[in-house]
Amino acid sequence: MNTALHTYRYAARLRHRVYALFETAEPTDRLSRYVHRFLIALVLVSVTATILESVPELEAAHKAVFNGIERLTIAVFSVEYALRLWAAVDYPPYRRMGAWRARLAFARTGPAIIDLLTILPFYLALVAPDIDLRVFVLLRLIRFLKLARYSPGIRSLYEAVYDERRALAACLVILFGLVIGTASVMHMAERAAQPEKFGTIPDAMWWAIVTLATVGYGDAVPVTPLGKVIASLTALMGLVMIALPVGIIATAFAEVIHRREFVVTWGMIARVPLFAALSAEEVAEIMRLLRSQAAERGSIIVRRGDVGHSMYFIASGQVEIELPEGERHVLGDGQFFGEIAVLKNARRTATVRATVRTQLLVLDAADLRALMQKRPDIAENIHRVARERAAKRETVPSDAPLDARDD
Repeated sequence: MNTALHTYRYAARLRHRVYALFETAEPTDRLSRYVHRFLIALVLVSVTATILESVPELEAAHKAVFNGIERLTIAVFSVEYALRLWAAVDYPPYRRMGAWRARLAFARTGPAIIDLLTILPFYLALVAPDIDLRVFVLLRLIRFLKLARYSPGIRSLYEAVYDERRALAACLVILFGLVIGTASVMHMAERAAQPEKFGTIPDAMWWAIVTLATVGYGDAVPVTPLGKVIASLTALMGLVMIALPVGIIATAFAEVIHRREFVVTWGMIARVPLFAALSAEEVAEIMRLLRSQAAERGSIIVRRGDVGHSMYFIASGQVEIELPEGERHVLGDGQFFGEIAVLKNARRTATVRATVRTQLLVLDAADLRALMQKRPDIAENIHRVARERAAKRETVPSDAPLDARDD
């Protein structure tokens, strides 16, 4: 019984680790970042190989290389799909479902369907070798869509289009109405002069579509004065019809980005223990004071000797304090630094460097003083930490390293 329970718990932990590996890329999780980068690189290599393989000379000269890339891609993506399906139980929307119901629900999602389609050509070729190979090439190029998993920008664009789907559908209805209307009047104006091009409304609809799309192939051109007037008005309406959906998507995309940044900043503030007791209204007020800053691995956040203009809260990641005597100390999630130089209006006494990609919340000196005046409890916590650090420095010999978290 104990062995079975231990095995079950181990499998559950392993499954959750697989979920975290593929679906979350925390700054401190190097393996997850490496896996994501490898999958992105494999997608790009696979799509590039598929495109180059369509050139007969390259296919003949490098067929073994192309086959090797395809076998590697199929093996990796098959394992990835199986692991994602196995770990679907840990996805937040499916945690209350049974294991198989969760996996079935996950398999019906758009990203999972794309994952399946990226490996489907290989297995279809095994069971149905007589199918036109051009269909397989088309399915292999779908792998490019996997990049949406790893691009917040693409996901944000998809979300913007989905949010405005009704407005975009209305644009399509208006466009279809314009195609019918302009094709009908052009048919009446040009059918006698050019019966082979405008003799029927369906013939004229081709002209209307390419004109409203501002493509204008030139294969169907009005020759009568009335037809030229209609064509001019149609071209102007085409410019409006292009600008309308572009404006809708651009506005929605900006709103999605703003909403995502708001949620991310809110989450970062909530992870800082100093602000844990604040109400939602107070957090929203502090958000107006804080600004987010990302520090890549190895980058210097503050340098010894600089004037202290801001204090920093570590929302996620890790920084290393480099003291003058060569001693080094590490700060992690929820901790802060830089307060002593700000409170004393002094220069930095240590250099702070990011050891991994770190997300910081920056509070400028003027805003810090205003916050401390408004929130005495936060002020007391900051002063308490500053006193503890200053007291620790005073107990250390003058030739010994400074306090690990002095700034």
